[in-house]
Amino acid sequence: MGSRKSVPDLEPQKAERKGVIMAQKYLITCALPYANGPVHMGHIAGVYLPGDIFTRFLRLKGEECIFICGTDDHGVPITISADQEKSTPAAIVKKYHGMQEAAFKGLGIEFDMFSGTSTCKHHRELSQEFFLSLQKTGHIEPRITAQYYCTSCERFLPDRYVEGQCPFCGAEDARGDQCEACGNALDSLKDPKCKICGKRPEKRKTKHWFLRLDKYQDLILDWLNSKTNWKDNVRKFATEMLKKGLRARSITRDIDWGIPVPVEGAEGKVLYVWFDAPIGYISFTKELGDRRNDPDLWQMYWKGTGTKLVHFIGKDNIVFHAVIWPSMLMGQEGYILPDEIPAFEFLNFKGDKFSKSKKHALWAHDYLSLLPADLARYYLTVVAPETHDTNWTWETFVIRVNSELADVLGNFVNRTVTFARKNFGGAAPEADGRTLKPVLEKIRAAKEAMDSELSAFHFKAALAPLIELAREGNRIFDFEKPWETINASPASSGATVAACLEISAAIGTMIFPFMPESAGKIRRWLGLSEKPAPEDWKAVGSQMLKHGTKLAEPEILFAKVELAAIEAWEEKQKPQETPPPAEKGPLKVTFDAFRQIDLRIAQIMKVEEIKGADKLYRIEIDAGDGPRTIVAGLRLHYPDPASLVGRRIVVVANLEPAKIRGITSTAMLLAAEHGGKVRLLMPDGDLPPGSKVS
Repeated sequence: MGSRKSVPDLEPQKAERKGVIMAQKYLITCALPYANGPVHMGHIAGVYLPGDIFTRFLRLKGEECIFICGTDDHGVPITISADQEKSTPAAIVKKYHGMQEAAFKGLGIEFDMFSGTSTCKHHRELSQEFFLSLQKTGHIEPRITAQYYCTSCERFLPDRYVEGQCPFCGAEDARGDQCEACGNALDSLKDPKCKICGKRPEKRKTKHWFLRLDKYQDLILDWLNSKTNWKDNVRKFATEMLKKGLRARSITRDIDWGIPVPVEGAEGKVLYVWFDAPIGYISFTKELGDRRNDPDLWQMYWKGTGTKLVHFIGKDNIVFHAVIWPSMLMGQEGYILPDEIPAFEFLNFKGDKFSKSKKHALWAHDYLSLLPADLARYYLTVVAPETHDTNWTWETFVIRVNSELADVLGNFVNRTVTFARKNFGGAAPEADGRTLKPVLEKIRAAKEAMDSELSAFHFKAALAPLIELAREGNRIFDFEKPWETINASPASSGATVAACLEISAAIGTMIFPFMPESAGKIRRWLGLSEKPAPEDWKAVGSQMLKHGTKLAEPEILFAKVELAAIEAWEEKQKPQETPPPAEKGPLKVTFDAFRQIDLRIAQIMKVEEIKGADKLYRIEIDAGDGPRTIVAGLRLHYPDPASLVGRRIVVVANLEPAKIRGITSTAMLLAAEHGGKVRLLMPDGDLPPGSKVS
């Protein structure tokens, strides 16, 4: 094993609670996006938004941290895009790096450094240094191996130029190095095809260099076993791979775009993109040090003590970050290892996987041309794919934005500030201890819950107490009726308003990691600095607004969103295509077409009769992605609506919405009919809403 005898962070961390990080400083990274296309909302939900929220949260608490990212500029994904666009790899990188950086900024995702593996001046040297260090200790060795070669194209085919069937799960669209369906690393495929010409390639012998992962088997297993607080999906996937036994993995490729392999006999070969890409986390940190005129910054974070390294990734990157990357770090001298890898599952779009080739995506830059960034940041948090795949639908987006942001949070802050300005001389009225004390207790409880959940990477649960605070504020305002007491008891009315202003100030501070632009507006209306500082976080739960603080005139915080306007916008985005002629005879559905149907478990929450419709019910369901409405003809077959409430059913979740009796139905339930009797299809067992039916 060379000079590396043990893993430095295997010793128990006495100051660490299970699931909660406490550290001197944090190094936060997000998986490097390939610079071969724009970023879509699936990317944002599972990697970049959680990373930004967590970083903002740490800084709000006064923690020392840096947030590192950049584009992955090398490898076959770039050359494929260059071929498709009849361009060069360098031009492709420049184009999409700029597009991605603009999208991140537009969504309020603020990296300390957003660089690129082809432009960072430190990256080539550092990547080759990693390679040579591992080679020197015997952990990289050359081997003669059989690789796909296309006789038609007269070239060896790197991973992404080969597609076929996964030998593990049978997925038809697996690529040469990894199956995106099951996440397994691949050495070969069933029924392989050249992605360029479509012909079947043959295997030919060639020389490549392999990383001896097998030599790290025991060290990686011990290290993973020490991570008892990690998410189940990360631990399970990585340990299952280790149970099968780590094997040496090729880390060089036969292409001309990338970092040259720095050894004799490797002419025309470059480092495998997944060898050099994570090294970008380090080289970009070096670049940040250059920018700050602090050349020792990178060593302080990567080789110093007390750094917590947190990698935000999607589940398809677990194998690289939890097994291969730590092995590479173990083979160097003095580098820290990942402390947390909070991998997210996938966000789907309208029930199906985001797909560039199928033109099924919601691109970040397109969204930003339509709606404010904070609405997306909120919605992507409440439907975050933290433990299972989730779904973006415009119907649930509109419901969550209108009912929670506009009707609850925005309405509360606006009515409170407007009333205070109108009735108390444009300033905060005097608080009353008896009224304020229970409010401050609720604020402190919400703050503690948010802190605990975010520290454990539970973003959805961390946001919930803030919306509940706004609901509580509305309840207080409605119950105390300050508009009625203002004449008879101005002091009592003022005490109510002061308590509601205190809730508004707390929300404006705590919501900053999630919705920074909206937080800035709230705080400005309350006479506070737009960007909260650590002292503001500490003040949450004590009285933040003094009597007489001048209040600015508020505006609509969250305008309501119209589904029809979004649908009209979407329609304009569609390419105008001539529909194919209708086929005669019975309809035949292909297996691929059937797989596109999103069948899932749902639970019936509420059933109402529809006036004037003797066969229809209006049914509210939970399908795992928020409330939905179904209009179903069950009234004659289930005459007692109460008998349906609580039942778990099977629904088609990705149908186009349909208006029935003026009600928008956003799913279809499944039922069986025989002899005039209709009965719902109901799953066996206690499957949670949102479970996939396959």
